[in-house]
Amino acid sequence: MQLRSRRTFNTLITVALTFALYTAISTYRRHVNYKHLVDRDSEDNVLTRNEQDNRKTHVDTTFKRKTILIPKPLPPTLPTRRANAAFVMLVRNKDVHGARSAIRQVEDRFNRNYQYPYVFLNDEPFTPKFKELVRTMSKAKMTFAQIPEEHWSYPEWIDEDLAEEARYNMRKIIYGWSESYRHMCRYQSGFICQHEVMLQYDYYWRIEPDVKYSCDIDFDPFLYMQDNNKKYAEDNSLEFISDDDGETYNMCHFWSNFEIVDARWMRGEAYTAFFNHLDRSGGFFYERWGDAPVHSIAAALLLPRSEIHFFREIGYYHQPFYNCPAEPELRAKCHCDPNQNINREYMACTTKFLELTGGDKMIYPEELEDDED
Repeated sequence: MQLRSRRTFNTLITVALTFALYTAISTYRRHVNYKHLVDRDSEDNVLTRNEQDNRKTHVDTTFKRKTILIPKPLPPTLPTRRANAAFVMLVRNKDVHGARSAIRQVEDRFNRNYQYPYVFLNDEPFTPKFKELVRTMSKAKMTFAQIPEEHWSYPEWIDEDLAEEARYNMRKIIYGWSESYRHMCRYQSGFICQHEVMLQYDYYWRIEPDVKYSCDIDFDPFLYMQDNNKKYAEDNSLEFISDDDGETYNMCHFWSNFEIVDARWMRGEAYTAFFNHLDRSGGFFYERWGDAPVHSIAAALLLPRSEIHFFREIGYYHQPFYNCPAEPELRAKCHCDPNQNINREYMACTTKFLELTGGDKMIYPEELEDDED
């Protein structure tokens, strides 16, 4: 009985061990098969990615994935020859976004290839925030300066009560009520080139906050002025500003929110005497004299026609006026509407100027359409 029981016990032990071994082997085989499938799937995926990389890089790599390094664009090569010139903007801290917009326009259309410096002038100190935001718009050198108080205040010969009365009487005229506008026009007319930060430059290009330039400028206007002995980027003669041999002013002038000027001419003896005469008369405060007529009259009286130039290929917008060329060779570089052009309005004198100087007449879209018909 005991022997039989022992044999039975041994048999059970053997069966149990056999079953345990069989279970372990089965589990191992399932694990190996699963790992093989996973590895094979992973390998397939790697091959697929490598094949894609090979198509992109044209490099025969089977298992190692390629990393493509895209080189940074090289900085633009600046011209070896530039004029001694700068952009200048008269601007206040509150107009920072308009200033940034204008700089972006100038950079995109022209200055990214030339890196001419910028000068910013303000009758108050510029805030650190203004400087920080403006500096992000260009890699060009930037100078921020405050206007001297004597250039933005009433001179001793002005009766301030009389000036206030004049502003009241002109309150229904655009800017007729504005005191700061009169200081600005006086400053732009005579003092802008005399600021200590401007004395180093021979030419300046005036820009305004929010101005928009609509044409790619693929030449250097500063060098054009220099090489062709131009003093003012418009033209002149007495006939341009008067229809009766100088007895009266016919109101013709160029819009000075875009102008390129030989600063040496404006600092010269003739222009300085002209400005001082106007300044002593009090018209900047008792009237509402603008800097555009002052510059235009000075050019008409003091410069030969050959020393002033009209840049018809520079399209721009300064509220509310446009200059947009219609000539086909110029339109290819512009994105503005040539139907919007101040030069075709009754108050513009561009046609008169071109007739006097023998320049090519302005072309307008309807004339081109007539030619096509």
